[in-house]
Amino acid sequence: MVTVKADDCVGCGACVDVCPQNAIVVDDVAVIDANACVDCGACIDECPSDALVE
Repeated sequence: MVTVKADDCVGCGACVDVCPQNAIVVDDVAVIDANACVDCGACIDECPSDALVE
C-alpha cells in the first residue's frame, strides 16, 4: 500500500488530482484511504516532494 511520509508532504494536493479511486484527501498532509487505494502508483509519480512511497 502507498503510504505518506508526513514530514515530507507539503499538502499541495497533486496526488488528489491524479488518484483514479478518489482515495486521497489533504488535511495539512495527504491522507490515503487504505480501503479505496488500489496501489496504482499514480500519486507516487505525481508527488513533487517524494512524500508518497510504496
